[in-house]
Amino acid sequence: MGTDLYVRLGETAGTLRQAAHRRLVAERDRWPLWLPVAVGAGIAVYFALPAEPPSWTGAVVFAAALGLALAGRRTPLLVPAMAVGLAALGFAAASWRTAEVAAPVLQRPSGAVNLAGTVAQVEPRPAGGRRVTLDDVRFDDGALDGPAPTRVRLTFKPALPAVEVGQRIRVRALLVPPARPVAPGSYDFARKAWFMGLGATGTALGGVEMLTDGPPPTAVERVRLVLNGLRQRITARIQAVLPGWEGGVAAAIVTGQTAGIPEKVLADFRNSGLAHILVIAGLHMGMVAGLVFFAVRGGLALVPPIALRWPIKKWAAAAALAVIGFYAVLAGMPVPATRAFLMAALVLVAVLFDRPVLTMRLWALAAAAVLLAEPEQLAGPSFQMSFAAVATLVATYEAAGPWLAGLRGRYPGRLAGIAHRVGRMALTSVAAGAATTVYGLYHFNRIALWQVAANLLAVPLTGTAVMPFAIASLALMPFGAEAWALVPMGWGIRAVGWVAAWVSSWPSAVLAAPVLPAWGLALFSLGGLWLCLWRGRWRLWGLPAMALGLAGMALDRPPDLLVDGRGQSFAVRMADGSLLISKGGRIQRDTWGRRAGPVSAEWWPKQGRSGDGRLSCDSQGCLYRLGGREVALVFDESGLDAACAGPAVVVSAVPIRGACRGAGTVIDRFDLWRRGAHALWLETDGRVRVESAADSQGDRPWSFHPRRRTRRPGTAAASAPTHSEGAPTF
Repeated sequence: MGTDLYVRLGETAGTLRQAAHRRLVAERDRWPLWLPVAVGAGIAVYFALPAEPPSWTGAVVFAAALGLALAGRRTPLLVPAMAVGLAALGFAAASWRTAEVAAPVLQRPSGAVNLAGTVAQVEPRPAGGRRVTLDDVRFDDGALDGPAPTRVRLTFKPALPAVEVGQRIRVRALLVPPARPVAPGSYDFARKAWFMGLGATGTALGGVEMLTDGPPPTAVERVRLVLNGLRQRITARIQAVLPGWEGGVAAAIVTGQTAGIPEKVLADFRNSGLAHILVIAGLHMGMVAGLVFFAVRGGLALVPPIALRWPIKKWAAAAALAVIGFYAVLAGMPVPATRAFLMAALVLVAVLFDRPVLTMRLWALAAAAVLLAEPEQLAGPSFQMSFAAVATLVATYEAAGPWLAGLRGRYPGRLAGIAHRVGRMALTSVAAGAATTVYGLYHFNRIALWQVAANLLAVPLTGTAVMPFAIASLALMPFGAEAWALVPMGWGIRAVGWVAAWVSSWPSAVLAAPVLPAWGLALFSLGGLWLCLWRGRWRLWGLPAMALGLAGMALDRPPDLLVDGRGQSFAVRMADGSLLISKGGRIQRDTWGRRAGPVSAEWWPKQGRSGDGRLSCDSQGCLYRLGGREVALVFDESGLDAACAGPAVVVSAVPIRGACRGAGTVIDRFDLWRRGAHALWLETDGRVRVESAADSQGDRPWSFHPRRRTRRPGTAAASAPTHSEGAPTF
């Protein structure tokens, strides 16, 4: 019996293997579409490693895979060897990019220091003031006792003098290192700052002085300064005509600067599913290319001597290509704009050379180009949502296009034509929304429930009442007549904003979602790619993988306790499942609420008990009780003796220095300083599971590495702390 079963299983496996081989051979033309997938897999492996690998790893594996592919080019080893080689190429690209952008990073808050730098970017803030990025930064001698960043970003309050791109200034400022994740596994600004070359952020205190000396910029820096200056001037002229929130939205659409949009307006666009309108991407690039193409071709068609003798279609494609190229550069080439430009440019180039357009191949080429140029974008929501939406739309219309065309042929007429266009818009919104929803869940832990309805209302308004005037405003700006276009553009933006506010007020407009683990997102993505990139019925095999990936949310259990990296803010799980937070900034409270919430409406008890009795506090600290266990939260050194006497878990905002030897789990100020925010789970079997921000970051170049405070010249040497090397001074 056992032998027969073994034989049947072997026969079944052989049959499935032969069927898969036949399907692969039948879809040879789709193999190149997996190029960015293999490259992305190598990049994902690189960023998932807990420690920085040797720089030669990717190159060695790539060379070995290439040799294996050449040796086995007539054997079944060819395909897996090529896949491994492409993954190694992505791995090597990510490793090289990490080393190429390396720049000094501030290791501890600086205190007030004097610095000089060249203004590289100026972004207006909704409440006034500006966010200023300085390049080629120099500090006064002895101002810092560690690495001196060469690029910083400062917040200028409204009272400080205005600065312009290209100026070299001296200013007094408070600097801090790039922020670590405010919760384990949450958004890592430190990694983004590393790839931006940003070594510190902070606040300008005053003493702004314009300088005339300084090193001359390189040719590349001059080009960047010219573009940033142009972006700043265009933004300023837009907001001079449209001073309200409409100007902030207009600047986002024209120059890509979203810093001038008030938080309330941003929330309305996010909650209604219209946030993509504020990001220059495929919608904007496609509208601009289409408007320019048809305007140029239509205008030239009105001149018969030109239309009959010259290729006006190619002229129109060349004009559209030039305009969208300028548009993408003006926006600063963010990932969505870069992807949209590459795909639109390939379409227009195909028109110029009378070549057929293969849209899914354009998607693959654009994705591979972005990944090899900026591998760090793979982990960002912009890349994931943008390319997922395009792949889904192309696959949807590949499958449904013939049916839609046949339906349109069977039902001619004006009303049927209108219904057909509305139906295609609805299909587009549903497909794009379905593709991006899961990535929004992973990054933002929320779902915009009514996004299809919002897009059906807002996208036509954007195409007819906003984008044409945006193009016209840029054309009129050299003549000082941009107001003629910006004023009606403001009316269109106001209408779109009204749609966003109206839809976001609908019942259950935004639904909170559990945390989707990284492995769940990876499995969902692979299943979705399998569904989109193949043509045959075997593409449906991707659906179980997608469902299994989404099932990862069911395994999520939010932490019972959170503490920030400075020991100043605590959060505990209440009996109703909500999260009671002691204090903290807006970003921290929002992140904790999304990943472990909802946030309780109850106030943290400074004296007494919480409503459910789980938390009791006094001036020295708090005691949290859950499942018969106690967790001591210590705020002051005077509370250490009482805290260490009983509870098995102690979380202290002050150094303990071995005082709680009897406690099972101890997290003190030194642990928080070294490893950042902590999350604790009190398991039913008595164990305590602890995760920190450092665990999610790993030991990577952008991670925080504690350093011993060095002695400045002329000062007495500070005594080293006994707890461990590199501990902070309190």
